Amino acid sequence: MKPTSFDATGADGATHPARLYPAKSATPRGALLVLAHGAGAGQSHPFMVRYAEGLAERGIDVVTFDFPYIRAGRRAPDRAPVLEDAFRRVVAAAAALKESRGRRLFIGGKSMGGRMASHVAAAADLWPEGVPPLAGVVVFGYPLNPPGGPSKRSPDRVSHLARIVVPLLVVQGTRDTFGGPDAIREAMPHATVHAVAGADHSPAAKFDQDVLDGVAAFVSGT
Repeated sequence: MKPTSFDATGADGATHPARLYPAKSATPRGALLVLAHGAGAGQSHPFMVRYAEGLAERGIDVVTFDFPYIRAGRRAPDRAPVLEDAFRRVVAAAAALKESRGRRLFIGGKSMGGRMASHVAAAADLWPEGVPPLAGVVVFGYPLNPPGGPSKRSPDRVSHLARIVVPLLVVQGTRDTFGGPDAIREAMPHATVHAVAGADHSPAAKFDQDVLDGVAAFVSGT
């Protein structure tokens, strides 16, 4: 089944283009994952499409969307508050879809999108009104270090993680230059870390089955 396009209402009358990939499994897992893209490309990037389709095949409804800077055709990401606001608006719109009723709600993302998901999860007081409670967070390649390595100046990427009270899964390649699995475990002792041997920050397709099965197992067990 092809994804269904819809728009989430944004700030100042703008909209955030989104897509729903409905669960295809004969045994759906009763879960919805709102999945954010990385800094360099939007929801149409092959990684996003591949993972949204792969998770839908495993019984998980997936919603992807574009952050405002992608919709505006800009290369540089918006500031974190703008990204977080857009994320919450899409979560509210996704939860309101008739196809999403009764689903346990997860959020997550790739790299920057995953970091923004962790920001949203850590700010429970700003969770959209009327939206079901958050069940968990799934991050593909958490950017623990800024581009250029840990010696480069960067906003704090760690302290907010202690405020996340829901289950957190981080899928991290052992060759990820933004931080390997051991560094993730040290920074996030409460997280479940799915280490992908030989993978870098953007796991190649050969790792898909291992990663997607791991995410499906996490969602089912949460």
